[in-house]
Amino acid sequence: MGAHSTQQHAIAPATVLRGPGAWHDSIALVQGLCQRPLILGRSPATRALRLQLRTDLEQQGLQPEAAELEFDCCEEDLGRISAEITSLGCDAVLAAGGGKVLDAGKLLAHRLKLPCITVPTSAATCAGWTALANLYSPQGAFQGDVALDHCPELLIFDHELVASAPARTLASGIADAMAKWYEASVSSGASSDGLVQQAVQQARVLRDQLLLEAEAALAEPGSDAWIRVAEASGLTAGLIGGVGGARCRTVAAHAVHNGLTQLEASHGQLHGEKVGFGILVQLRLEETVGGSQLAAQARRQLLPFFQSLKLPVSLADLGLAQASLQELQEVATFACRPGSDLHHLPFAVEPADVLAALVSTTTACPALSSLDG
Repeated sequence: MGAHSTQQHAIAPATVLRGPGAWHDSIALVQGLCQRPLILGRSPATRALRLQLRTDLEQQGLQPEAAELEFDCCEEDLGRISAEITSLGCDAVLAAGGGKVLDAGKLLAHRLKLPCITVPTSAATCAGWTALANLYSPQGAFQGDVALDHCPELLIFDHELVASAPARTLASGIADAMAKWYEASVSSGASSDGLVQQAVQQARVLRDQLLLEAEAALAEPGSDAWIRVAEASGLTAGLIGGVGGARCRTVAAHAVHNGLTQLEASHGQLHGEKVGFGILVQLRLEETVGGSQLAAQARRQLLPFFQSLKLPVSLADLGLAQASLQELQEVATFACRPGSDLHHLPFAVEPADVLAALVSTTTACPALSSLDG
């Protein structure tokens, strides 16, 4: 693409409400978008919350309907719920939940050309912000991502809702957000595009803020540090992707996540937990294949930080201590498949390189210790 070619950016939701009580303050805006929204969710843990959201809307004269995902964001669910939306005459999709619920809501709204409202119930990802959705198989294996026309019409980031989520979800969001720096700084290359340069620097500032305040945020939910870290993970990370566009892509960290999802044993780990491990694998690749001593230094810095947040830093932490060589080869092969974001690295990487990085990043996988090096 030439330096002066026209580029399109889906930078941000049309409106973002953030703060304690943002949900109640948003209802008038919801009324301005629709009369019969479909409230989409999945987790039994948030079912009571979604019922309360429905009651709140009904009390203001709206006629909300409800549906639940059976799986992750997958075509089987999307087809079923799309038919429900049409038959019920819903005029918007309001997705309330974690990243996969938000992705499913965005994708349904995109396909049916309806307004989309996202209500994150944790800061585990920036999915409430972005014009992108990940598709999975019913078994939870990553299949691919879908670029959407625009970001949601309304994002409601209610601090009280997000603070009620387990601390593990925020730690996961921190890892996912930190990947913005480690991936965008590589994928942007030597871009002369001012917006790309600014997005990369914003990703660096985001990383530094998280390094400084993550532990304090997790220690005291609702504190000023918690607010800054939760919004950095749930909002700023999405903004960076919107401003930077295609040149601030995911690289090996997310490609490793995508590979790990092919193994059922990893499905108990959150998206950001697998991405965080993927950052360590990417840095190992930059060190061993790319010859970067800076990457080695960054990895040594991140290891104790991730451990302090109780993030997985080994295959054993990911539930893969007993993974066979064949299973890890499957992860590496998927991460290196044609078109994978891993190939945005500035050097060629083969599945054998990824396998070696997976194993040498780990600290406890006895069956594979002979490959560690």
